[in-house]
Amino acid sequence: MSKPQNPIQMAVIGAAHGIKGEVRVKSFTGDPLALDDYGPLYDEAGRAFTILDIRMQKDMAVVRFKGVADRSAAEALNGTALYVDRDMLPDDLEDEEFYHADLIGLDAVDLEGAPIGKVLAVQNFGGGDILEIARGGKSTVLVPFTRAAVPDVDTQARKVRVDPVAAGLVDTDDDGDEEDRKAVDTRPRGPKSAGGNR
Repeated sequence: MSKPQNPIQMAVIGAAHGIKGEVRVKSFTGDPLALDDYGPLYDEAGRAFTILDIRMQKDMAVVRFKGVADRSAAEALNGTALYVDRDMLPDDLEDEEFYHADLIGLDAVDLEGAPIGKVLAVQNFGGGDILEIARGGKSTVLVPFTRAAVPDVDTQARKVRVDPVAAGLVDTDDDGDEEDRKAVDTRPRGPKSAGGNR
C-alpha cells in the first residue's frame, strides 16, 4: 500500500526509549497494542513504518520499527504522526461509537435544525471529548460531546444535532428576559474573576 488517500491518524511517535532504536508511541487506538493490527503505518510524506515489536510500559506503547536500529535514528522520529487509510478501519462500531475523523466536517444544527456551524475538530483535554465547532467567519465554540449536549449524530446525513442550552451556547441567567440572552457565548469557561462566564 502507498501513502493513504484518506489518512486517519493512529499514533504519534514520542521520545526514544533506550539505545537500541525503540521509541515511545502514543496510540489513539482503543487498545494501544492493536496498533500492530493495521499493517504499515505512514507519516505525512508517505514513508512506511513497519512494527517489528510492540509492548506496553505503563500507559505508553514502546515500539521497535523496521530500519530504526539506534537511539539517534529513534530521536529523529520524535513528533512524527502515523496514519493509515480510513479503509483499514473496521466499520462494525457499537451504537454511540464514532471515529473522530468521521465527525469532522459534519454540519452542526440546533434542535430545530437551524445551522450552528461545522465540526472542525474533536478535542480532549482530559475531561472527555469536546466538539470544536466553527461558526462560519466567526470564532469557534467548544461543545461537550455528551448525550445531553449532542443528542443525535447522523454520519450518513452528515450532521450533528446540538442542544444549545445543554452545550452552554445560550446564556440562561434568570436576571434578564429571553431577548437579553446571548445566542452564543465564546468567552472562556471559569470563574468571572478569571475572565470566564461561570
